[in-house]
Amino acid sequence: MGTRTADETEATSGAETPGTPEATGTGTGAETGGAAGGKDEQETAAAVTEEGAEPEEGAEPGEEGPSGVGQGAGALVSAALGLVSLSGSWIGTVAGAREQLVGQLRTSTSASVATQIKEVYGDAWHTTALWGGLFALAALVVGVVVLARPAFGAPGRVQAPWTRSAAWAGVVLGVVGLLLAVLKYTDALLGLPSA
Repeated sequence: MGTRTADETEATSGAETPGTPEATGTGTGAETGGAAGGKDEQETAAAVTEEGAEPEEGAEPGEEGPSGVGQGAGALVSAALGLVSLSGSWIGTVAGAREQLVGQLRTSTSASVATQIKEVYGDAWHTTALWGGLFALAALVVGVVVLARPAFGAPGRVQAPWTRSAAWAGVVLGVVGLLLAVLKYTDALLGLPSA
């Protein structure tokens, strides 16, 4: 038993002796490996955190900021209002017909032909032109708001090209419709016939 104890003691003390090359190499390697492993784990964790942050930036349009859907809808509304101002609207037609009826009721049969033309047809024509001008003005305002919106939004966010095109179409149609409405209202374009 004493021999075994002595051998075990020598084996144990030889392995644990700091001066031996095996103990020094093993200890240094383990410590270096542990330190390197710790650095690798930290770098991996940092990379995962950075990679995890990237999808958050572009993952959900609602979280990031406005998606531009409202601007696109506004551009289409502007273009549609511009078309309505040129082609005529249901409201303008009904208002013109109402004004014509009111003119017929208010004008006596003994009135002059010029007065009857003005009261029955002229006022209806002007009412239709007025409604066309209102639609054109609405198209112009909505188009300008859509075009000016990126200046007040998130910096660096680019507006979709089709949105800008549709908004410009609405602005141009609004300007043309407004010009035509003014010309019709002032009788410079298609004025009433003289009696």
